[in-house]
Amino acid sequence: MIFVKNISYMMSHIFFLVFIYLFMVHRYSRKKTLVICFLSFLFTTTMNQLKLNLFPGYTLLYFSITIIQIAAAQLTGLLISKKRDSRTLFVGLSASNYVIIGSIIASILYILTGDAVLSLAGNLLAHILLLMPLYFKIRNIIFKFCERDLEKSRWEICLIPVFFYCSFSSIAFFPNTLYDHPENILVSILLMLTMLVSYVVVLRYLDSETKQVEEYWKNMMFESYIQGLESQNYLTEQSERNLKILRHDMRHYSTMIDSLLNQEEYAEIKHIIGHINEVVNENKVDSYCENRVVNTILMKMAEQANSLQIDLRLDVLIPRQIPVNEYEFAMVLANLLENAVFSIQNDSSAGKSIDAKIHCTDEHLLIDMENDCDQEIYFDSITGLPKSRRGKGHGLGMQSVQAFCDKMGGTIDCYCENNRFRIILYVKF
Repeated sequence: MIFVKNISYMMSHIFFLVFIYLFMVHRYSRKKTLVICFLSFLFTTTMNQLKLNLFPGYTLLYFSITIIQIAAAQLTGLLISKKRDSRTLFVGLSASNYVIIGSIIASILYILTGDAVLSLAGNLLAHILLLMPLYFKIRNIIFKFCERDLEKSRWEICLIPVFFYCSFSSIAFFPNTLYDHPENILVSILLMLTMLVSYVVVLRYLDSETKQVEEYWKNMMFESYIQGLESQNYLTEQSERNLKILRHDMRHYSTMIDSLLNQEEYAEIKHIIGHINEVVNENKVDSYCENRVVNTILMKMAEQANSLQIDLRLDVLIPRQIPVNEYEFAMVLANLLENAVFSIQNDSSAGKSIDAKIHCTDEHLLIDMENDCDQEIYFDSITGLPKSRRGKGHGLGMQSVQAFCDKMGGTIDCYCENNRFRIILYVKF
């Protein structure tokens, strides 16, 4: 039985580390993360030897070492995770519940058959059969949940795996085991099923919440797009009205020019032609690029900047067809430009300006944006991106930009120097 426990515990910790490795966004490189996991495995295995083989009859020591192992396992998850918050702890605690199922199945099989090989094989099979659907079905849900910036911590969700883990431990492992009370087998099985159902409910809630955020940004995108179209339509109608008046007046201008030609008043003719050109230029609808969606967003942001007396200088090179999702790309531009406008809209100094270089070709995508900044900017210690100064409910724009960059496999960098903030996003196709 001790042999079965040793191998079962070792197997459980291996799968625990596999779980947190697969379901956490890593802070460090793959090599460094694997080294940390390996050291954690060595430590926990050593602790197993102490409580199972060297001091098997000491209940207090068994309990103390188990607490140390649990703490070490959860600290491993927090150490390798990119974000160290309630969501990381939730994943780590859930990993403990995942592996405890395999241990219980191993105990049940050994009690029913007395076959150590079958017991360990059942343990291994249970871990694999659980891991595969979890990896393919919920990994993306957990990743999206962990990568989102939350307005407040969700420590309450950690209570779910904590209570399940405590329930499993008290029924199957400590102070009495399933070997001592095999009548608890049915209760353990029902509790496992209850836990699985509970996790389905929780994960559906997390998925629904993530989709709500995505829908929110889609709605924001389409709202900006519609507002841009309305502005564009208004400018077009205004231009058509003015040009219609100009066409009506052209015959009068023509008569005046003929008369002035006869009088050889060439300077006056030049003034009239200049006036006509000025009217035409004033009624020209600006077009920043060939892509209609991106152009609409740029027009809206240019109008917003102009209303705040901000000089928006754009260097745009975007063809009609681009190698990225045009709505996502337009949303990124809207977020970055909106942040730039917000950061300097209350600046009392003259000459407020934003410089933006936006190029998207078949080879690469480049967004290089620079604006004045007279206030201190705080950067996130993990992402390196600026934090919002607008309080709760804000900061999601930069998160959307980061998500787009990660999706495209690009890089993003920003810094503030000489009262100028600069952000560069680059993607190579």
